[in-house]
Amino acid sequence: MQFGIFSVGDVTADPTTGRTPTERERIKAMVAIALKAEEVGLDVFATGEHHNPPFVPSSPTTMLGYIAARTERLVLSTSTTLITTNDPVKIAEDFAMLQHLADGRVDLMMGRGNTGPVYPWFGKDIRQGINLAVENYALLRRLWDEDVVTWEGKFRTPLQSFTSTPRPLDGVAPFVWHGSIRSPEIAEQAAYYGDGFFHNNIFWPADHTRKMVELYRSRYAHYGHGTPEQAIVGLGGQVFMRKNSQDAVREFRPYFDNAPVYGHGPSLEEFTSQTPLTVGSPQQVIERTLSFRDGVGDYQRQLFLMDHAGLPLKTVLEQLDILGEEVVPVLREEFAKNRPADVPDAPTHAARTTAANTRESTTAQEGVTA
Repeated sequence: MQFGIFSVGDVTADPTTGRTPTERERIKAMVAIALKAEEVGLDVFATGEHHNPPFVPSSPTTMLGYIAARTERLVLSTSTTLITTNDPVKIAEDFAMLQHLADGRVDLMMGRGNTGPVYPWFGKDIRQGINLAVENYALLRRLWDEDVVTWEGKFRTPLQSFTSTPRPLDGVAPFVWHGSIRSPEIAEQAAYYGDGFFHNNIFWPADHTRKMVELYRSRYAHYGHGTPEQAIVGLGGQVFMRKNSQDAVREFRPYFDNAPVYGHGPSLEEFTSQTPLTVGSPQQVIERTLSFRDGVGDYQRQLFLMDHAGLPLKTVLEQLDILGEEVVPVLREEFAKNRPADVPDAPTHAARTTAANTRESTTAQEGVTA
């Protein structure tokens, strides 16, 4: 099972000091956080994509390429890549390029985002959001899977005998997660292609998450990719930790109360009782995270949101130390217990390349035998 962090890249004033970091400081902080994630033994760093203030990660592959050059093991991903407003040709080329630069340590999460005005900024109609997601992803798959593509659709100009370059590393496209918090159509899309489904459940009660994952699992089996239990599932989460839970609550409360997304709404206590947000001791985070399996079954990837709401970089790095030293080792051990043998590990480029080569070899042998 993979553990990691994801960042939305918000530029938010620290409510305890009133200071707002510059965009440069925030970008550099995200890089420092990614490097720290590898240092403390995490598996994944994922960045969001936003094109509006107060967010800075408008070019995820630029950031991930820079991080790739400074890391050796970390899987680099997105959370999310906007499949609705980005050109599929550009996505195909950007992430194939990143694959080569990072020696395969790349996957990505497709999503529609949560900022409505982004659609007209890129010449799209938000009322076509689902249709854009479906058509654009169908084209993206062909661009990666076929060397020469002739295509015509509704939302972009046709392609005639087009080859996306560079080709995917080792002939294996980056693994794709489809991220959604509310749209069953996206769970259906992930299942249809046999891709992963990531439910960023940071704002939703456990029952909603369970229903979305169950839908994806059942449809994954329906399309013949395996049993429901073999579907590839990822979850989001939010944590803030200190040795004593009272200290964690006291320190985090002003950040929660003034957060751009949920500040000035439900109380911290209400929010933690109704969503996966966990503010407390490392043991409380361990117990809460392990409980996710009760609702969605054995899953492959757990990402935590830790650098938001104006938290200073020093505090975030301290949180990563706790996560890497005290929490994740226990989670790895506990999640491995009683995990059925037929539940797959999280996809990696190396494993998928080996599987692809095995299939090709088997097909060739069957051809010779026939």
